[in-house]
Amino acid sequence: MPDRRASDDSRNSLPLARSTRERRVSSQIQREVTQLILDRRLRAGAPLPTETDLMESLGVSRNSVREALKALQALDIVEIRHGYGTYVGQASLTPFVDGLTFRTLARQGDDTDETGALAEILQVREVLEEGLMRRVAGELSDGELARLERVVDRMEEAGLAGRPFPELDREFHELLYAPLGNALVPQLLGAFWTVFRRVSGVRGWTDDPAPAVTVRRHRDIVVALRAHDVDAAQRAMADHFRGIEARAAQESRGVG
Repeated sequence: MPDRRASDDSRNSLPLARSTRERRVSSQIQREVTQLILDRRLRAGAPLPTETDLMESLGVSRNSVREALKALQALDIVEIRHGYGTYVGQASLTPFVDGLTFRTLARQGDDTDETGALAEILQVREVLEEGLMRRVAGELSDGELARLERVVDRMEEAGLAGRPFPELDREFHELLYAPLGNALVPQLLGAFWTVFRRVSGVRGWTDDPAPAVTVRRHRDIVVALRAHDVDAAQRAMADHFRGIEARAAQESRGVG
């Protein structure tokens, strides 16, 4: 008499084996489509070969091509415009931001690590900005320093009027490192800033209750840069981040 359990085990293993094989095929197609974009030096917005062309050139099914393209779309490597075709995506940091936001919120929900995930993000951004400070100190012109001062003045005006000014804070940091001419810097800083604001919004955290302190910390950075005192500028930036970290810790405990 046949072993029914062995037969059941065999049937149950088939979907798993098929799923594993499909994932391998999809991963291979993703790599080949990505390599095609690189080999042809295609820019964002450029059209990609049709599904039929990809099927023929790669020797795979239409379903495999579609699954691979969907995966690449999630990474913003390709953009699928239904009814029009598939195009090269922007390759933005949006998937990174979404993943980091989820990771932070998931860990924030863990009572044993309530502030750890957000503190890690702030630490990475702090190290990045303090390191960049030494590079940018010799690049800032008088006009660029004046623009930074005007942003701080607008922060002060907003604070006195009782208005939050997170966008001005972001503008300050973007202007600060613009002279480096490194396109990745504002994207990375913007990614960390967006994650922090998203988490703050979900958790219902309020803005800094002492905006004058935030204004002073930013003004200290500009004053130090005007004096060509890089060490003082780095200390001022560190103080700025200590304030953010302290506020995040307070809010996570329901204090303040």
